[in-house]
This record gives sequence, C-alpha cells and structure tokens, in this order.
Amino acid sequence: MKRDRGTGSLIKIKGCRYWYAQFYDANGRQRRVSTRTEVKQEAQAILRNLLTDKDRGVTFVGDLKKVRYGDLRQALIQNYIERGNKSLQVLANGEETIWGLKALDDFFEYKGPDAPGVPVTRMTTDAAREFVRKRQAEGAANGTINGSLACLRRMLRIAHEDRKIQVVPKIRLLKAGTARKGFLPRDRFEELLAALPDTLKPLVTFLYYCGVRLGEALQIQWAQVDLQAGLIRLEDEQTKTGEPRTVPLPDALIRMLEQTEPKVGTVFDSTNLRKSWQTACAAVGLGTLEEVEGSYDKRYNGLIIHDLRRSAIRNLIAAGVSEKVAMTISGHKTRAVFDRYNIVDAADVVKAMRRVESLATHSEKTVKMLPAPRAKQRQAVDSTGTAVSSRG
Repeated sequence: MKRDRGTGSLIKIKGCRYWYAQFYDANGRQRRVSTRTEVKQEAQAILRNLLTDKDRGVTFVGDLKKVRYGDLRQALIQNYIERGNKSLQVLANGEETIWGLKALDDFFEYKGPDAPGVPVTRMTTDAAREFVRKRQAEGAANGTINGSLACLRRMLRIAHEDRKIQVVPKIRLLKAGTARKGFLPRDRFEELLAALPDTLKPLVTFLYYCGVRLGEALQIQWAQVDLQAGLIRLEDEQTKTGEPRTVPLPDALIRMLEQTEPKVGTVFDSTNLRKSWQTACAAVGLGTLEEVEGSYDKRYNGLIIHDLRRSAIRNLIAAGVSEKVAMTISGHKTRAVFDRYNIVDAADVVKAMRRVESLATHSEKTVKMLPAPRAKQRQAVDSTGTAVSSRG
C-alpha cells in the first residue's frame, strides 16, 4: 500500500546501522535524514519531530557537510553574550570561551576560525559517549564532564533552532558525583601561602578569608577598594548573582595591599595561577603531580582553588558569624547551595558532643546546689476542732 506523503517512514540503508527518516519537506522535496540511532522507538520520535517541523513550515538550509563544530561553537558563545551569561570568560589573548568548552575543542579538533573542527555530522550521540570515555580515562570528574556535555547539548539545540541541523542528537549527562568536601585548616593554609609566589599571595589570601568566587575577584579594580575602612565593593555586573555586595577584608590582606604599588587597574594578579597552585600544593602535601605517558603535561590531583571558598564559609560559621551574614559575604543566594559549602568535619561533630556533655554537667551541678524544698505545712485539728500547725 502506498504511504501518504504526510506520514513519512523509517528505512534501513544497507551497510548503515542507523535508522533513516524519509519524508517530504514543506517544499514537496523528498528528504532522507539519518536519525543517528539504532533504536526504532527513538527514530520514530525523531521522525515525528521532523514531520511537526514540516507542518509548521520549517525548512532547513545549508549542506550539513559544510557546517562545522566551530560554527556551532561560535553560535553558543554569541548566545551567552546575548543573554549576558556571567560564565562567559575572556582569555588573556582576548578570546571568549566558556567553562567546559576547552575539552570539547580538543575532542572535536577545533583550533580556531581557520581550523573549525569536524563536520556537524560527526557530532553524534556515539561521539558524546566516546568523549565521556576519553575524559574519564584522563581522570576528569563527572561534574567536570557534565559541564562540557551541557555545552555540547546547548550548541546542538541552538543549531536546530537556527535550522542548521534537522535532528538534535541525544546527549546524556552522567550521574553527578557527591559535592566536594575539600577545605583547608588555618595552619595548612599558612604552609600553602608560604610556598606560593609573592604575586599570588594577595589573591589566595582574599579567596581563603572572604570566600569570593575567583571570577569575581579577578575583576576588582583599585577604585573599589577602601583600605582605611577595610572593605571592597563588588558591583552588580561583576557578581554571578547580578547583585552588588560589600566584602570585609582581613588585616593580613590589608597589609599586603597597602604595600602594593602602583594602585591602578585590577587589584589581584593571577599570572600562572593554575601551574603555581598545583606546584605549591604538591610541595606541601595538599596534592600530587603525576607524569602523563606520552605528554609533557602532568596530571594533578588534590586541593583545588575553589576549595578556598568552602574553607572561607566553614571558617566564618565556626567563628560564630550568622549564616545570613556569611551568605552575604560569600555571595550565596540560595540556602541549598550554601549548605553544600558549609562543611562539617569530624572535629565539628566531636566539639558539638563536648558542648552537650558540658551543658549536661552544668545542669547537674546547678540542681545539686539548689536548697532542698521545704515540706508542705499540714493542718491538724484538735479535739475542740481548732486547727493546729504541724510539719510532716
């Protein structure tokens, strides 16, 4: 029986394991599109979406073989610019990027506008799975990998909205790992600080005591610093939450900044921060650097810079600062996220029990020191019926 032009069909092509969707587009031309899936139910869902787009008059333009990873990457960055997304970063060379994008650039062979990487036809579900396997073999955490996968998923959806591709491959995120528990006690922080270059000490001190995000700290200008009052004012366009806030400074940092000259431009220097951080952590036993076979790079595992933010929050709470004030200093907007950073370790639990015991002992001593209760006076009646005072 001849199939109606509006229904479309799924077909198999010899030598290919994927299902193909065959249908007539809005212009009446027959189209045959790979669904990039071997599961028939998934292929049917893709076919339905294609037919829905056709009914809405959507037409797709361009040759897929001419669309490259670099085109989708640029559209993603432009989308971040249009939305004013705070996670858009500008590198030292002026290039704009997003956290998690560098790993995708390497995997999809992007080396710049003149080398835009693989065709979009190779950006498939299977390619995403291979990317995950590669990153896991490199020791990347699930949360780090998910950041890259989220970028990949978003750029594919934008490409579909821009009618560059007809089918959006399924990109599945990994199960998120447990929140990091890294924090740095004061004595270990002093060891780490001593191992760092002098140029980085003000920045690391600021992050450790104040819990400000690294991206926020690197935007601070000297005009925002009031050393006499011991305050830094973060403007709304500099914060992740889009709200301005005032951050108090510790005396140790004030002394460092007083000695800094000239007091113009950005306050904190982050030159070679990543390499210097890893080297210093390895030197004081807070991390390890391992040789990578076939590469000059070394694999680092240990304390990360963001752990300073966790340390600051824990120290603020331990010092008796109210949670509301601590959240104001660190810039946390929601209690749920703040609770993930407010780390409780074994020492905290033991101290809590000692306080309970101390309170119980104090209560027992208080009870013993109280005078014995006086016996209630009873009324007796003599033979004449007159009340007589009596004690039990």
